[in-house]
Amino acid sequence: MTKPAGVSSERSVAEVLPPWSLAVTAMLLIQLCNASSVVLFDEVGTAGTAWLRLCMGAVIFLLIARPPLRRIRRPDILPLLGLGVATGLMTTAFLAAIDRIPLGTAVAIEFLGPLLVAAIRSKNRQMLAWPILALAGVVLLTEPWSATFDPIGIAFAAAAGLGWGTYILLTQKIGDRFTGITGLAITIPIAAIVTTVVGAPQAIGGIDVSVILIALGLALLAPVLPFGLEMLALRRMTPTAFGTLMALEPAFGVIIGLVFLSQVPAPWQIVGIVLVVLAGSGAQRGGRRPAVVATSETAG
Repeated sequence: MTKPAGVSSERSVAEVLPPWSLAVTAMLLIQLCNASSVVLFDEVGTAGTAWLRLCMGAVIFLLIARPPLRRIRRPDILPLLGLGVATGLMTTAFLAAIDRIPLGTAVAIEFLGPLLVAAIRSKNRQMLAWPILALAGVVLLTEPWSATFDPIGIAFAAAAGLGWGTYILLTQKIGDRFTGITGLAITIPIAAIVTTVVGAPQAIGGIDVSVILIALGLALLAPVLPFGLEMLALRRMTPTAFGTLMALEPAFGVIIGLVFLSQVPAPWQIVGIVLVVLAGSGAQRGGRRPAVVATSETAG
């Protein structure tokens, strides 16, 4: 029987690894994928790259997890659709942003979405200290005083932030309803369908075997592995703790941008990295969430 094995595997991960470690691993994979995605921009465009990544991710999720369509209830429909749309927006807008502005800067702007979630949803006033500290770091990483200010790139990053904030809230809701990655087997195909409108026209002329293989590899880096890890993490953390922990992502973006894209950070950006790392570390305290038993079983 596959059901008990799947449940046992999920529980073993939850028991052995703290939820914040799953979130941090997911962040590293996502930023590595974003940096690697630039190799496809000239071939299929930014929207085309996002679409192909999501399509390949959808295929993988459908192969490894049969969507529990018969178990979907009416109240689940809007959250599932919303999460699919948010995922498509987040992926497409962010890749459009890093085509115009540095990776670390784009992540810093995008982070304002989860930062807003953390601030609004916090019921503990002491927890507000971490978003405030993170915001200071985000400002330094964003460089609003820079002469290279690109309003279009910043607008794309802000749109990605809107998608990211929505994604955090809806991912936890879906994660509470469906065990394992079965929710992703529904929402990632939705995201792929949504992005077809903007992605397919860019990609069609440049698709070949090598592009498909690269897109498949990118899909494993994101969305397959990190989205699954985030789903597990969000089932055991509050939105405030998870949202503030995401303050680490601008730092990862700057570091990976330096290593893989030769984007050298300015001295004040180093200070920003320190601030967001401190905020992310502080968010771990009190961020655990009681284990939730999903109300829908995995499809056997």
